[in-house]
Amino acid sequence: MSKEIQFYKYQGAGNDFILIDNRKGSFDANNQQLIQELCDRRFGVGGDGLMLLQDTNNYDFQMLYFNADGKEGTMCGNGGRCLVAFARDLGIISRDTVFLAVDGRHDAQIQQNTVNLGMIDVNEYSMDGEAYVLNTGSPHYVEFVEDLAHKNVFQDGHAIRNNSTYGEKGINVNFIQAEENGYFVRTFERGVENETYACGTGAVASAMSVALKSGRDGDFQIPIRVLGGQLHISFHKVGHQFSKVYLSGPAIQVFQGKIDIS
Repeated sequence: MSKEIQFYKYQGAGNDFILIDNRKGSFDANNQQLIQELCDRRFGVGGDGLMLLQDTNNYDFQMLYFNADGKEGTMCGNGGRCLVAFARDLGIISRDTVFLAVDGRHDAQIQQNTVNLGMIDVNEYSMDGEAYVLNTGSPHYVEFVEDLAHKNVFQDGHAIRNNSTYGEKGINVNFIQAEENGYFVRTFERGVENETYACGTGAVASAMSVALKSGRDGDFQIPIRVLGGQLHISFHKVGHQFSKVYLSGPAIQVFQGKIDIS
């Protein structure tokens, strides 16, 4: 027997997501095949991932995120920003919010179509050759390169994501290049298994890599340009410790609809 599900499509700097209000528990979060089918760009709605907004105690809502492959994912920064916009559009919040995600508590503020999302503190990093490796809610590899506009991000990112260093779980791969007004970043995302137009946790990891490379401490505000638009990252750095981390950028509803599922 089929049932009708209301869905919404949001995008944050080109990172696009299917959003479902699941406060009544009508969507089966364990149906990996259904999530994969909905995220398929030819046979479904299409998206880099799917998110469920759920009720939880002591928070405005809970974020449950799934990659396009149907598997539950780690933290998604742009997804979190889109879910905040969704919560505002549903009337759950007005401007400020505190919600629960897979990596813990997040605060956020929304004004019109801009969401400023608090991210987790980061207290350690490692090096893989010249590349920086950090976990900003999801694990990221960050490599500084030249001529990024012409780089084969799919080929090179796929190779790093699947190499023996990172094993079956893999890693998200970011390539970064300095430009006149900030930095340009392109990302190969695990779970999507392709280059995406933006990656929030990747932009944060890239900005932290810039700060680590500079050797300076203090407050940083770093503009990160991605294929889908502009993001801004801010934090306070002492040594290799990062606090007061925020990811800011657009979060916009694209369309909404209903779909029959069995």
